[in-house]
Amino acid sequence: MRWWSAANFVSNAGTWMQLTVQNLLVLQITGSAAATGLSMSVQAAPALFMSLLGGAAVDRWPRKVTAAVSQALLGTVAFTTAVLVALDLLSMTSLMVLAAVTGTIATVDGPACALLGNDLVPVEDVPSAIGVGALVHNAGRLVGAALAGVTVGFLGTAAAYAANGLSFLFVTAVIPFLRPADGAAVRAAGPRTGKRDDMTIREGLAFFARRPRLVALAGVTGVSAVFGRNYGLTLAVLVTGPLAGGPGAFGTVSTVLAVGGILGAVVGARLRRPSVRIVGTLAATGALLQVVAGLSPSLAVLLVLVLPMAVVESVSDTAGTAVLQTDPPPHLRGRVLGVWSSIGTVWGLGGPPALGLLMELAGPRGALVTGGLVIVVGITAGHALRTRRTPRPVPIPTRPGEEIPGREALGTAA
Repeated sequence: MRWWSAANFVSNAGTWMQLTVQNLLVLQITGSAAATGLSMSVQAAPALFMSLLGGAAVDRWPRKVTAAVSQALLGTVAFTTAVLVALDLLSMTSLMVLAAVTGTIATVDGPACALLGNDLVPVEDVPSAIGVGALVHNAGRLVGAALAGVTVGFLGTAAAYAANGLSFLFVTAVIPFLRPADGAAVRAAGPRTGKRDDMTIREGLAFFARRPRLVALAGVTGVSAVFGRNYGLTLAVLVTGPLAGGPGAFGTVSTVLAVGGILGAVVGARLRRPSVRIVGTLAATGALLQVVAGLSPSLAVLLVLVLPMAVVESVSDTAGTAVLQTDPPPHLRGRVLGVWSSIGTVWGLGGPPALGLLMELAGPRGALVTGGLVIVVGITAGHALRTRRTPRPVPIPTRPGEEIPGREALGTAA
């Protein structure tokens, strides 16, 4: 697990280095901010249509082989881009094609690597391992974004893509030496019916739709993703607008958000029994902090609120990921992650435009306050509806001193 965490840190740093440089590269080629957004959408779009297939592939194929091959392919794409940039042959069309290929490979790589990490620890330690993964992700993001500027400044844009390619090869080299831990979840085949339906996409969709806690988790995460959490958008407009701060001030806010994300990952790694109720409670708490942040009279007050906002968001995300990866039986987890990736892509593509429209109508303060209240009301209403539908045990009336017939049998049944 230590080797896997180190490999993921290197890979995340390389990925964020490339993502940072890619936006600058698109601006350099086209001079259009809209084209930059388009390139990001093209890379994310395959997850909307192909994540279900990717999840099914992860359930069907050997996990270590799948993760190693997908990492090697991602490295190949990064090296190809580096060569095209170095030879000044990269056009907007070729960049879009490479972005789409990267997004397609990621539909398999994401669930394969996530579930491979869970195989390295006993079942009871999976929530902690997911927290460690979140910590590694946030740390890699900080380091990668910082290294991007240094690498481009001294070695050029192509070097950033080459470094990302090397990071993928490092992960590929580590995977063959990983061994499942004693007590790790064993992936067994589903119940055989004489058909090949036990490994189909439909089975994953049916399991997700019939599992109330996964549907509830999707609802909590969806409303939070659309009306909150897009702090890179809402807080940027709030800081540079009503609070009259500059880019440096928003850079400070972004740093505090990143630090809060790391602290939250550390706290989340200590969760032993994450649940949807914990996720909902944390999401509602973060939404209330968002409401207060929208009313901040000064940048200093906002900075005080941003840290707990980021911590709560990170712990909530870690708890939700743990529920998502441990609730399904092992032979279905890849397909369930595929369903989740498709749903999350819808939120990722639709959330920012919806939030932008809300800011146009209500301003940055109004968007933060309204969005936070919508999250709280939505989560509260969902909890109340679930409570009403949950049957309560009917007590058996007895007279004082009278023994309940069959008490031992009832206790065994319970």
